[in-house]
Amino acid sequence: MSNSKTKTAFITGGGKGIGAAIVKSLVKGDNNVIFTYSSSEEQAKRLVDELATQSNHVTAIKMDVADAAQVKSVIEQVGDQFGTIDILVNNAGVFKESAFSALASEDFDWMIDVNLKGAFLTALYAQKYLPEGGRIVTIGSTVADITPGKGNTLYATSKSGLQGFTRGLARDLGEKGITVNLVQPGPVDTDMNPADAPFADFIRSRMAIPKYGQPQDIAALVNFLTSAEAQYITGSIITIDGGFNA
Repeated sequence: MSNSKTKTAFITGGGKGIGAAIVKSLVKGDNNVIFTYSSSEEQAKRLVDELATQSNHVTAIKMDVADAAQVKSVIEQVGDQFGTIDILVNNAGVFKESAFSALASEDFDWMIDVNLKGAFLTALYAQKYLPEGGRIVTIGSTVADITPGKGNTLYATSKSGLQGFTRGLARDLGEKGITVNLVQPGPVDTDMNPADAPFADFIRSRMAIPKYGQPQDIAALVNFLTSAEAQYITGSIITIDGGFNA
């Protein structure tokens, strides 16, 4: 990573849930933090206000990760302003549970564009700003390895694609000492998957530690993977799910 003390971190989907926890964690590391959001504008603004005095720079930018022109423009804006993007966290994602017979071609495009193509686009345009020793972490899902019920075909497909993306990109960027890793959360208590949902007891029954994780648990792992101590970890797929996939 660059020699200056202050790093620049760019996080997609940082307005709420796991993304917001990652933003808070990286701010504590004295980084400049820029995060994007798509629809959670009020939550993003509250997060910026909350962290305004805790970091050198905290900014929220509205961006559609599936829109190549938007991604290119935003990343170039950030990269040109700060000189480098030392840490890239691909967290933006969408979820839709649906019977396979009810799906349409548009559903496939939407899920793949946001969950998989979005990570590709951010890395594609950020690569020229990533310094020697830069860090890329993508947030996937344990559903890529084990799909516990019906209705998750597209979600599992999109998250499985991130595994190949991570391994391939780790090879492509490894000569610069840039690490590329995939974090696969299991049941985490967020708006997307609340711990009091109707199916939550079934989920807990499948876990070695029968309780939902917290966004901070995922953020702590991301914080480590983006640190200097993780310089030899790359191309790895790390599951953090309370033993759901054990």
